[in-house]
Amino acid sequence: AGSSASQVVDGLYLGNIKDAETRESLSENSITHILSVYNNPKPVFEDKKYLCIHAVDASSQNLIQHFKECIGFIHECRLNGGACLVHCLAGASRSTTMVVAYLMTVTHYTWKDCLSAVKSVRSFVDPNPGFRDQLQEYQDTRVSEYRAWLESSFLSSPFKDSEQLGALLSLLCWIYFTLTTGVLNFLTNQRYV
Repeated sequence: AGSSASQVVDGLYLGNIKDAETRESLSENSITHILSVYNNPKPVFEDKKYLCIHAVDASSQNLIQHFKECIGFIHECRLNGGACLVHCLAGASRSTTMVVAYLMTVTHYTWKDCLSAVKSVRSFVDPNPGFRDQLQEYQDTRVSEYRAWLESSFLSSPFKDSEQLGALLSLLCWIYFTLTTGVLNFLTNQRYV
């Protein structure tokens, strides 16, 4: 797992349990709100606002039932000028699923694009197959409804989330292209040695 929380967009960080329980890590990123998604989470610091979601990292775990509450928590934090850390144990599956659901709601990107954008800043993220299925279900059935709810319940968003995700996806394409081109050039050059 990574050594520190990863900034995904302005005011939204993805991390692991160590990031959530280390005051220096929280201070470094000016974290005001913590969304904890793991087995029996509990608040750690009195000066932080928490939303604790009990969830195991199993394909059978229903995370979609918590999407609306989590999306509202993250969005309200950001609109009020705060910074939200979303974490599970490793910062790879449960928390990533919540971040992807949020990003889908505040942009018009698909869950796969949102996951790719998150991977560009935290390469090892990997929601389990059941969570991926739930993200697909959310995309197919509820994201439009939740997006409308978000827009009617909160002030209009000052954030440039779509642009930031677009930049992350462009960066990812550039890295992939560069790596692929480098490998192809290497293989081509090997033929003529």
